[in-house]
Amino acid sequence: MCDKFIGRKNELKSLETAYSKNSFQMCIVYGRRRIGKTTLINEFIRGKEHIAFTAIKGSAERNIELFGEVVVDYFMPGINGVRFTDIKDILNFITNNIGDKKLVLVIDELPYLAEADKEFLSLLQVEIDKNWLNKNIFLILSGSSISFMEQEVLSSKSPIYGRRTMQIDLKPFNYLETALFVPDYSCEEKAICYGITGGVAKYISMFDSDKSLDDNIADLYFNPSGFMYEEPRNLLVQEFRNATVYDDVVSAIANGANKVVEIKDKTNLESASVHNILQHLLETRIIEKTYAITEENNKKKVMYSLSDGMFMFWHKFIPRAVAAIEIDNGKQYYLSQVKPKLHEYMGEIFEKMCRQYLLMNAFSNKFSCTVLQAGKWFGTNPAKKEQTDIDVVGLDTTENKAILGECKFRNTPMDKKQLEELMDRDGLIDKRYKVAEYHLYSLSGFTDWVKDNAVALNVRLIPIEDMYN
Repeated sequence: MCDKFIGRKNELKSLETAYSKNSFQMCIVYGRRRIGKTTLINEFIRGKEHIAFTAIKGSAERNIELFGEVVVDYFMPGINGVRFTDIKDILNFITNNIGDKKLVLVIDELPYLAEADKEFLSLLQVEIDKNWLNKNIFLILSGSSISFMEQEVLSSKSPIYGRRTMQIDLKPFNYLETALFVPDYSCEEKAICYGITGGVAKYISMFDSDKSLDDNIADLYFNPSGFMYEEPRNLLVQEFRNATVYDDVVSAIANGANKVVEIKDKTNLESASVHNILQHLLETRIIEKTYAITEENNKKKVMYSLSDGMFMFWHKFIPRAVAAIEIDNGKQYYLSQVKPKLHEYMGEIFEKMCRQYLLMNAFSNKFSCTVLQAGKWFGTNPAKKEQTDIDVVGLDTTENKAILGECKFRNTPMDKKQLEELMDRDGLIDKRYKVAEYHLYSLSGFTDWVKDNAVALNVRLIPIEDMYN
C-alpha cells in the first residue's frame, strides 16, 4: 500500500495561495467517496495551526459533543469537563479564543452535521458575517454527498452562499497520475491499474508496488478479505436505502445495457424507476451519460456507462467468481478465467485514456490542430447501412478541425485493415469539421505497412509508451 502523498499538485497550490492571504477564506471541497478529500486536506494542514473535525452519521447532540471536544482540546489542551449545548456555543467559543491567530478550521463530512442540525448552516453564516470576516480563519467545508454539497452549500439558496472564496471539485486521477502509484510497472500494467480502479485515490493507493499486478488484483478483488471484494455493495449501502435495486442497475450497465430501455428489460423495473435511479447514480458519479460528440442535442444518441472502473471490473468478473473466492480459490480463478480477458475488458477504458491524452496534449503543438473537446462518436454509417463508432474524436472548435482516432489494447499490432476502417469513417461526424489528421493508438505497435504509409496518409502513430512519456 502506498503511504506517501501523491499528486494533487494543482489543488495544493490553490489551497496554499488562498492560505497566504491574511483574511478570512472559505474553501468548499467535495467529491465522491474514496476520492481523496480527507487525504488532500490532511496534507494541506500538515504543519499549520488547525482544528479538524469529522462529523459522523448520528444525532446533533453527538456531533456537538465530538466537535466541542476537538475545539476545547485545541484551545485548552488537557482541560476536561467543558460541554456545549449547541453548535452556536462552539462557534462563539472559537471566535472568543482565536484572537489574531491564523487558523485552519476543517469540518469534514459536513452533510452529516448539517442534516443532523438543520440550523447549522444558518448559524455558521451568522458567525462568519458577524465575527469571522475580520479574522484570519481559513474555513474548509468538505463532503462526499455531491448532491448535498452542490444544492445545499454551493447553490444560491444556501445560507452560506457568497461566503466561499474557492471550491475544489475533486475528481479521479487521470491515467498518468494513477501511474505514479505504481512507477515500476510496465505501461500495460499501469493502464490496467487505471482500468480497474478508475483513478480513485483510495483504490489505487491499495496497490502494493512491490507485488506483481496479478498478485495485487488477486489479493484485492479475489480474496474474501480483500478490500475491493465487498466495496461496491458497501458504497451503495452508504448512498442509497434500496441498495439492491441500485446494484441491479449498475450490474446491467456493466454488462452492456447502455440505454434506458435496455436497462429496463434487464432489471424488470419500470421506466420511471430506472430514470430516477440513473439520476441518483449520476449524482454520485458512479455512472456517466455519454453523447455522440457533435450531436449532443440528439436525445436518441445517449448512452449510460460506468465512470468508476472499480464498479465495472467488479460487476464484470466478481459475481461469477464468488463460489471460488469463498473456498480460497480466488487467485486460481483470476489467473484462469479473468486474466485472459483483461485486454478485452480494457477496450473502452483504453479509448478513454486516449481521449485524455488528446486533451492533456492540446497545447503541446504535437498535433495539427488544438483539441479543445474530445469524445466518442456513434451512430449509423449510411454508406454501409450499419451501426459504427469512432473511438476518439478530438475537435478544434475554433478552427472547425477534427482528429479521428482508433484504439486497440491487444497483443497484436494494428494493421492496414484497421487504418482503412478508420479512414472510411471520415464524413460521419458533423460536416462543419474537416479532418486534420488521423490517430492510431496501440498497445502492441503497428505493422510495417502501417509504419511505411502513415506519413503519406496523414496518420499519427501513438504507441502506449508515448502516452506515458
